[in-house]
Amino acid sequence: MSVIDWLLEGDPAIRWQVMRDLLDADPDHVAAERSRVAREGWGERLLALQQPDGSWAGGAWFPAGSRDPGGDPIDGQPWTSTAHVLTLLVHMGVDPDATAVRSAASCAFDAVRWEEGDRPFLEGEDEACTLSTAILAGAYFGADMTAPAARLVADRRGDGGWNCEPREVSNRSSFPSTLIALEALAAQRRHAGALPLDASEAIDAAHEYLLARGLMRRRSTGEILDPAYQRLSFPTYWHYDVLRALDHLRDWGAEPDPRAGEAIELVRSRHTAAGPWPLENTHRGAVPFVMEDGDGRPSRWITLRALRVLRWWDDA
Repeated sequence: MSVIDWLLEGDPAIRWQVMRDLLDADPDHVAAERSRVAREGWGERLLALQQPDGSWAGGAWFPAGSRDPGGDPIDGQPWTSTAHVLTLLVHMGVDPDATAVRSAASCAFDAVRWEEGDRPFLEGEDEACTLSTAILAGAYFGADMTAPAARLVADRRGDGGWNCEPREVSNRSSFPSTLIALEALAAQRRHAGALPLDASEAIDAAHEYLLARGLMRRRSTGEILDPAYQRLSFPTYWHYDVLRALDHLRDWGAEPDPRAGEAIELVRSRHTAAGPWPLENTHRGAVPFVMEDGDGRPSRWITLRALRVLRWWDDA
């Protein structure tokens, strides 16, 4: 069995993206396959987990009852709450115009409020990570995210990216915060057709922030900032790795930059003799359900993302 055939035996969320990104299939056939995401498999299961109050697991970022009196997670970061489920539905590419999907998103946006500040979901919180998550989901599912996107652009740091810490704590950017913000602004551009003033400059500076560091290194010393950045994961949640960064650059339509070459070769090197790429770094925390077989086992998500990134790079 070829790797493509193996991918096409997977969930509709995998199949439609393989058809679009690797096979250049007829757009009508791609749309028909995409429509199945809300009705079958992982997408259907996620939608079915929505609670009567409109939330997933009773919270925006944290499930109800998952934090101690001080506000810290009781047992790691759970990934079952509204923000994380909506983000996963975005990555699955569920059709935002499907009736059940539109209803689910609308109910969540109307009902769910953020833990810090008690703001409506679509307003986000003050820090960049939850604000970016709100923009990503809101833009994808058709909400007007112009004002939150402008707030995000205004929050960038002096070295070109973003940090989820307040300015008084750090005026330096971080890899994860910067990439989450870039993904949110990419969603705003794709689904709203417009970006706030100064957004293009901010995006260019953030891309430069990542590329100047080879997508994984300290600029000052050249050392790997975090070994986890080299381990490929999905779902990524708020975590960063080089494949996620490369997939954003591909999705944005950026020209391949030689400074990303080391990251490309790292991804290429993880290709197994059997063909698929393995999952390398499952992020700790409760999940709605397990999609793949665990670390070290072949991963359709990683394989799909790696193949389309390498196609973007090699075809340039």
